[in-house]
Amino acid sequence: MGLLFEEIDTQPSPLGEISLRRRRIPALGDRDIYEVKLGEEFLMSSMFVDAEVALADLGLAAVAGDNLRVVVGGLGLGYTAEAALKHDRVSELLVVDALSTVIQWHEQEKVPLGRVLNQDPRCRFVHGSFFDLAVEESAGFDQRNPGRLFDAILLDIDHSPRALLHESNASFYTAENLGLMARQLKSGGVFAMWSNDPPDEDFMDVLGDLFEDVSAHVVSFFNPFQNRESSNTVYVARQPGGAVA
Repeated sequence: MGLLFEEIDTQPSPLGEISLRRRRIPALGDRDIYEVKLGEEFLMSSMFVDAEVALADLGLAAVAGDNLRVVVGGLGLGYTAEAALKHDRVSELLVVDALSTVIQWHEQEKVPLGRVLNQDPRCRFVHGSFFDLAVEESAGFDQRNPGRLFDAILLDIDHSPRALLHESNASFYTAENLGLMARQLKSGGVFAMWSNDPPDEDFMDVLGDLFEDVSAHVVSFFNPFQNRESSNTVYVARQPGGAVA
C-alpha cells in the first residue's frame, strides 16, 4: 500500500514555511491525497476541488467568443488551471503565483497536475504577486506584452474577501483596486473568484458598482471528515459590453 504519509517538500517563503505533503486514508479509498500547508494552516487539498474546478467552468461559461486569453490568480495544486485548459476556446493561460516554490513543484512535476500543465503549450507560469500585477497600470499581468487585455481573470488566493492570507491583500477588495484590475479585461470580459465563505452581500455590492451580471454561485460537495455537505462560493462578474455567452 505504500506510505500513509510523506512530506514531499518544505521551503521558506515570504508568507512563512510552505510544505507539500502526500497522504493516504485507507477508509477513504486507495488514492493519494496531496495537501499544501502554510505554517500550520491548510491552503489546499486534492480531496476538495469541486469549487476550484467550478471557478474555471462558471467563469468561462460567462464569456462569449473563442481564442480566449485567461489569467488564473493562485496556482495551488493546479485544478483551476487544468479545468480552464479543458475548454477548447482557451488559447492562452497565464497562471500567476507569488510563491516560486509552488511553481517549482509543478515544473518539477512533484504534484499530479504538473505534467498536464507543463505539456500544454497554452499554459505559462508567471512568478509574481497577483495583487500587485492586478493594479499595475502600465504592464499588467503579462510583463512580456505590456498592456495586454484578457477575456477572463479567475482568482483563488485568499480564503474569502474577509479571511486573508496576508493583511496587505485587503486593499485589493476595494472598489478602487478592483476597478484597476477590471481595466485589464476586454469588453464583456469576466472576473470570477473563489471563496471559502458563504456569499458576502457587501462584496457583491462592490462588484455590482463595477460590473454587470454579478452573481454568487454556491458549490456544494460531500465532506467525508464531517460526514456532511460543505460548500464554497464562486463569484462571477462581467464587464459591460460584448456579447453575452
